[in-house]
Amino acid sequence: MRFIGIAALAVTFALPAVAKEMCNVPQDQWRPVEELKTQLTAKGWTISNVKTEDGCYEVYGHDQTGKRVEIYFDPASFARVGSDD
Repeated sequence: MRFIGIAALAVTFALPAVAKEMCNVPQDQWRPVEELKTQLTAKGWTISNVKTEDGCYEVYGHDQTGKRVEIYFDPASFARVGSDD
């Protein structure tokens, strides 16, 4: 049981690193952050902040279920590439 907890913790810390490696899009190919906010708001999200971190958009807010989220998105495709939760 202890191994499972350690493995889960390792995966949790690895996700942001994986996300950051996937966001290596040249900045001239990035879509506007307002477009991402509009897309997520239309899905029922509440956005409190969006930062740029290691080449990704990092969205802070609440998803459509009200769950607090910190999620990384590819700035060109808006694909979800990881999270801090």
